Amino acid sequence: MQKARRAARELALNIIYQVDVAGIPLKEAIETAREHVEAEAEVFDHAELLAKGTLKHIREIDQNIRRLSVDWPPDRQPAVDRNIIRMAMFEMTHVETTPPVVVVNEAIELAKKFSTEDSGKFINGVLAAYLREQESKK
Repeated sequence: MQKARRAARELALNIIYQVDVAGIPLKEAIETAREHVEAEAEVFDHAELLAKGTLKHIREIDQNIRRLSVDWPPDRQPAVDRNIIRMAMFEMTHVETTPPVVVVNEAIELAKKFSTEDSGKFINGVLAAYLREQESKK
């Protein structure tokens, strides 16, 4: 299950990145992934949930990012980092099956794999601040 979720996050990141950077329509990015990536249905289903949900809530998510990453609004962040943060914020607030601390750790792992070590630190800082904010609302 854990490997499937990690694979789903990687696939969702790829889909979100294509929509964000290349302007590919979401439906087309998902169809392309299904045609060219070999994975179990569970991976595709979770990736689609993450990608669609992230993009559906992108305005709200980007407002949170702007507030929490002073001097580094989403449009100034590297595209991979920006989309990792977006997806993690969506997952923390809308996917109840994954504990938020796991989401943060997975986001850092995605950054290590697809971006830089410094990106992991930045992403951790933004997501930790978001997590503290969410906990204080409870």
